[in-house]
Amino acid sequence: MRQVIKQLTEIVGKNKVLTAPEELFCYGYDATFRNFTPDVVVKPRDRNQVAAIVKLANEKGIPLYPRGAGTGLSGGSLPVRGGIVIVLTDMNRILEIDRENLLAVVQPGVVTAHLHQAAEKEGLFYPPDPASSDACTIGGNIAECAGGPRGFKYGVTRDYVMGLEIVSPTGEILHAGGKTVKNVSGYDLTRLLVGSEGTLGIITEATLRLIPRPRAVRTLMAVYDDLLKAGESVVKISTSGVIPATLEIMDRLTIQCVTRYSGCNLPQDAEAILIIEVDGMESAVAQEADIVARVCREAGAREVVAAQTPDEREMIWRARKAISAALVQIKPTKISEDATVPRSKVPEIIIKLQGIRDKYGINLVIFGHAGDGNLHPNIIADENDPEEMQRVEAAIEEIFQAAVSLGGTLSGEHGIGILKAPFMHLEFGPHELDFMRRIKDALDPKGILNPGKIFQERKV
Repeated sequence: MRQVIKQLTEIVGKNKVLTAPEELFCYGYDATFRNFTPDVVVKPRDRNQVAAIVKLANEKGIPLYPRGAGTGLSGGSLPVRGGIVIVLTDMNRILEIDRENLLAVVQPGVVTAHLHQAAEKEGLFYPPDPASSDACTIGGNIAECAGGPRGFKYGVTRDYVMGLEIVSPTGEILHAGGKTVKNVSGYDLTRLLVGSEGTLGIITEATLRLIPRPRAVRTLMAVYDDLLKAGESVVKISTSGVIPATLEIMDRLTIQCVTRYSGCNLPQDAEAILIIEVDGMESAVAQEADIVARVCREAGAREVVAAQTPDEREMIWRARKAISAALVQIKPTKISEDATVPRSKVPEIIIKLQGIRDKYGINLVIFGHAGDGNLHPNIIADENDPEEMQRVEAAIEEIFQAAVSLGGTLSGEHGIGILKAPFMHLEFGPHELDFMRRIKDALDPKGILNPGKIFQERKV
């Protein structure tokens, strides 16, 4: 690697090549807290440097792992075979906010919340809103097709990607899509690349769709004494004629952990709450909020409370975003899943998740984006307890089996990475998996770009 490190230094400069053990450690883990040690970390500043790094890695047959802020929950950026980690956080400029065409052009290292703020200054709105938006980057969001609470009404990251500039696995700079609303020229390479988890190309620039900022917002909290009734309310709201901007669910243990952790004023005796937000024109928002509140009460909510001030709304959302940090009060190891089902199957998956929890005697909490069927069953355990972890592993497989059996998917927004690769056969047959592998093999013949992800590990 000495010669490779020397060549990398020539490409990006000495201070952008990291080789010290503590630096390698820092870039060898993500939010799964699993750790693998790369041989070298490199931080390019522009597309040409990225292309030169990829060409070098391809020429030498060295594994290359694209990385943003490291907030991923499936191991998608982990350097499982050592090699080079290419960190894109220095490419962090918002290049353009185009009000006339309702779009933004950004580099991959732009923090998602920074794009939210820049768009809002222009009276515009970028809806994708992952829980880690204050830290995660646009490049990572695109690679994993991140979602968030607003997915019910507004969709996920793929619905806002109009065009991409990427560096291919062999080092060519390519362009897909563009600034036009309609584009059916050739294969839809943009859609292929979104959600490909850094296995087919490295994003160096993205053209993103923006929309006008909603003029009014109303936030509701529906409180339930029965988790299943909360799940049934999700289905009834979705058929009420109102499409909320967000429709989130939290079970009792989640509520209690968040209240202790954040000090937010949530009903700790409730079995579940729904956080519902409607937005749009003021007159329509008031009417839609009334319809949603009525549907929740008819479905079994003991009360429905509306946020009366910006501070009250902020408290509700602060509680929702505190969940991940709050849950580790129970035990130190948090395993976050995102098995997703059709919206109408939310009550059924809740029943199945409760059964899995009881069968294995584990701390399984339920929260997430109920409006689009994307629940986050989190298991809180202690990885230093081998017997408990055996039960946890068995429970995880049953969670995936349950989701797929209801017409769902292994992942709604976290991606497959390394954690879910062993379960891909539950959702896809051999022909579908072979088709995907052939795409990967054709575009990355040496298998250097983010190897070990999505598919079961195999040697280059």
